[in-house]
Amino acid sequence: MNPELKTLISLQQLDLRIRELSAQIESLPAEILRLEKELTEFIRAHEERRQRLAANQKERRELESEVQMVRGRISKHKDQLYEVKTNEQYRAMLKEIEGEEGNIGRLEDQVLEKMIEAEDLQTRVAEAATKLEGEKARTVAEKERLEAIQRADTQERDRLAAERREKAATLPEQVLNTYERVRKARGGVAIAMVRDGLCTACHVVLRPQLYNEVRTNEELHECENCSRILYAPEPSPAEAEASGQPAVTQ
Repeated sequence: MNPELKTLISLQQLDLRIRELSAQIESLPAEILRLEKELTEFIRAHEERRQRLAANQKERRELESEVQMVRGRISKHKDQLYEVKTNEQYRAMLKEIEGEEGNIGRLEDQVLEKMIEAEDLQTRVAEAATKLEGEKARTVAEKERLEAIQRADTQERDRLAAERREKAATLPEQVLNTYERVRKARGGVAIAMVRDGLCTACHVVLRPQLYNEVRTNEELHECENCSRILYAPEPSPAEAEASGQPAVTQ
């Protein structure tokens, strides 16, 4: 294979891996932020339930206190029944007692609602409290894991970038400029394999003469449709032996 073509193929592989690593490195801060946000939301929801439970208990105590006050007024009104002078006053007092008893019924219904709500809140608060330390530990561990990946990816990207610079420096300026121009124009992919007479990047059929020239891998050729630099896969030693072609040496 033409040494420049071989270098370009290697350069393309490096560029694709560097791009993959860069994308992952750039995505990790958002993933770490998502983890931290999830923990913050968990803690916020837990604290809101605790506050709601405390408020529920306070409201329940106030309702129970109000029930006792109403019961006290009813007891007082019943005592006053013996002191009224007329039937009209007696009926008015009974009506007032009836109204107060109705108030007790409504208040006791509200107390029951608070008790049911408190039971649910207590269960959820207890469950969240049990999970909280585990959620904190999980978040810390996952954050450390992602940060370790980020550091490793950054180191690997830097190593590959240095290797890329070394390989790029061995290419003639014109060849490297062509590669960079096509790579920029074609979404980062400047090299394409040909197979069965097709450019595998744009899937256009090559002219027979161009296809035959590309198959030799002796010179640089560009796809007449997408401008990518073309190469043909070389047979493995076993394939070369079976077909009678000379074996490929790396």
